[in-house]
Amino acid sequence: MPRPVPQKTPISTYRLQIHEGFDLTQAAEVTDYIASLGADWVYLSPILQAEKGSTHGYDVTDHSRVDPERGGEGAFRALSTSARSHGLGVLVDIVPNHVGVATPVQSVWWWDVLEKGRDSRYAEAFDVDWDFGNGKLRIPVLGDDDPADAGGELGKLELKTTADGALRLFYYDTEYPVAEGTAPDGADSDPVRVHAAQSYELVNWRRADAELNYRRFFAVNTLAAIRVEVPWVFAESHETIVGWIRDGLADGLRADHPDGLRDPGAYLDALAEATGGAYVLIEKILARHRGVAERMPAHWQTDGTTGYDALATIDRVFVDPAGEQALDALDTRLRGTDPVVWADMIHDGKREVTDGILGSEVARLAREVAPLLDADAGGGSGADAHEAIAELLACFPVYRSYLAAPVEGETPTETYSDGIDDLYTAADSARRRRPELADAIDALVPVLSDPTTDVAKRFQQTSGMVMAKGVEDRSFYRWTRLTTLTEVGAEPDEFAVDVAEFHARQADRLENLPLSMTTLSTHDTKRSEDVRARISVLAEIPDEWTQALDALREAVGTSDGPFDNLLAQAIVGSWPTAAVLADETALAEYRKRLHAYAEKASREAETSTAWTAADEEYEKTMHAFVDATLDDAGARGVVERIVERVLGAGRSNSLGVKLLQITGPGVPDVYQGSELWDLSLVDPDNRRPVDYAERRAILAAIDDGEVPAIDDSGAAKLLVTASTLRLRRDRSDLFGSYTPLDVEGSAADHLVAVAYGDGGSGAIALATRLPLGLAERGGWGDTTVTIPAGSYVDVLTGRGVDGIEEVAQLLDLLPVALLAPVPDDDTSDDSDSSDETLDETGSDPASHSSSTQKADHS
Repeated sequence: MPRPVPQKTPISTYRLQIHEGFDLTQAAEVTDYIASLGADWVYLSPILQAEKGSTHGYDVTDHSRVDPERGGEGAFRALSTSARSHGLGVLVDIVPNHVGVATPVQSVWWWDVLEKGRDSRYAEAFDVDWDFGNGKLRIPVLGDDDPADAGGELGKLELKTTADGALRLFYYDTEYPVAEGTAPDGADSDPVRVHAAQSYELVNWRRADAELNYRRFFAVNTLAAIRVEVPWVFAESHETIVGWIRDGLADGLRADHPDGLRDPGAYLDALAEATGGAYVLIEKILARHRGVAERMPAHWQTDGTTGYDALATIDRVFVDPAGEQALDALDTRLRGTDPVVWADMIHDGKREVTDGILGSEVARLAREVAPLLDADAGGGSGADAHEAIAELLACFPVYRSYLAAPVEGETPTETYSDGIDDLYTAADSARRRRPELADAIDALVPVLSDPTTDVAKRFQQTSGMVMAKGVEDRSFYRWTRLTTLTEVGAEPDEFAVDVAEFHARQADRLENLPLSMTTLSTHDTKRSEDVRARISVLAEIPDEWTQALDALREAVGTSDGPFDNLLAQAIVGSWPTAAVLADETALAEYRKRLHAYAEKASREAETSTAWTAADEEYEKTMHAFVDATLDDAGARGVVERIVERVLGAGRSNSLGVKLLQITGPGVPDVYQGSELWDLSLVDPDNRRPVDYAERRAILAAIDDGEVPAIDDSGAAKLLVTASTLRLRRDRSDLFGSYTPLDVEGSAADHLVAVAYGDGGSGAIALATRLPLGLAERGGWGDTTVTIPAGSYVDVLTGRGVDGIEEVAQLLDLLPVALLAPVPDDDTSDDSDSSDETLDETGSDPASHSSSTQKADHS
């Protein structure tokens, strides 16, 4: 049964990162600006109580209240009231999969389990293999496993009485509970003996890879998974959240990481029932496998994803396919090997995590599957089963499957349709790669395809972890030929998308995911939209990039060629303005950001260094690379010359992707601050403070009639963002369909042209693509676009464009245009007059420009 359309749905959203440094009170103070910008709803990061000092909020410690550090309940109510007063809805990010346990005393449920073990009411809330832990919950925090009497870390345990009179066991500054009756002499008891009597066991942190006995979020030991499939766990963890919807404080929810849940579909059913069918998005990554897009199960009670699938498509229509061969050749030379196949790289990356940081999860699957296999009938040994499970996980083509329990009256094929083919695909691939495991794989497939077994459910939960850690957090840092392509939700071996394919995917999104979010930048993207837009230009000049990179590597390169390529692209993509480079403090901050990025990216890649085994010598050369691009005249000159080459084209791309995102099918989200140029890299770089005073001032100038130049200020991007958001909000009838427009002429391939609205009577978006190639061929020349009959105004410039089809005229001021039909009662005989204003489109506020103020396209 199709999901009913929620009573309230957003037209667009604006994401805010809420934390102690920017709390709900401060967020409330910018709701007027968000409304003026044109966004329809404000979209908040998690706000439930989290670990003290948490900057992201995904480490919830108490589901019962809004985090006091983030402002508390009163501030949330005030924000909601302020949002309503400005016509904004409220969307809140929630975390159903896990809780934060880094500081046990802060984590309400976890603390109770540590204290009481299996007897705790909350023991059922966590996914713990008590038998494997010999009745104890293993906590991987110690520096070693040596006995206390041999100088081991257990000897650092101390018993202390806290200010409230409670006896606690301390390991340095972290406190753990002491169960009743386990410390006969109080604080004078032997800490090692007391520790041995608890329901938890502190162990060497290195044992987490193979011997952990609780499910986590990915490989993060301090984020313990909870079992929302248990009715009371769902009810208690969502009581406050449901109250927000019930009381009108929030209008919709964004659920984090549904693939970690045992049964995402059942969870969404419960959430829909509890919230009365409120608007719900899920952070579901829809993969593409062999060119085919993954679909969400049709019966899920959700309105869509968080939009990474849209990001991948929009980015790729601005990438020149002609650059692929040369960039592949560069990559192969840097590696000094045969050309790398993406499928092989991700398989190997996934095997590294199944054999490494997620080894505990694979081992648990092997333990659970063992009783279900018949070794005499071909099931093989326990070691074979373990290895076969790991291989199946590495070969799984998408994040996970969604097998459903048998439904009365349905055939197994109908019931099991959501992902069963992906398991068969994985099995076929695993048999080809590891023929000696064929019998074990054959024995596993019937078990793993039976949704009534716990092991099948756990396998589904685990495959998403393996994909995320092996691909997003490893292979994406290794596949470096063009780093625009290595973003969540993308398949990096798909180099580019032509205009026809772009249109087909957008039309499909309108038909199948009309209420799904679309995004370009998030708190999780590895590079901001503007960094990627600039890097995309390198595909237009692959030979020049090859020469630049060779020059850099000759001067300051490391031993890791592919990583040098990634790092150099990050530097070029994020290279700041001349004002930043001339400011000593600002330059120092940029240098710090680059060093932090280099360290994180290299350690995630694990080709030359790693988090748990840092190679100090390699990292010295890597950091020297960064410093040289700022300090060495030769190296800096190389960077500045290539930046100068791609800067204008990158900004053209930025305006194009933003226009197509906001006008396109779905619910566009604007990430905080990205309405101006945002040259952020991976987190935490993309969570830096936003200067709203600056943005207010620029928006006010635009509203006073200024058409800004495309310059360092980023005002041109704010113009495009605000004008498009406002038009979409105030005249939503102009965006009801999707019709590609005919483009003809010598430069037709350089234009994306779309008409929205029923019968082609809606808004029209025009965006330049591959701008360097366009310039090299002499511009638009005879290129024309077929505009549906009617009177139009370009809301970006305020100019009437009736009867104009020559692209050179339509895009003479900006590389993008947004045409809106002029309402009948506003049609003027002087349709070509340059003083047509945004007000005449029905949007607010009125004028954006006089056409005499020409934008600088360079």
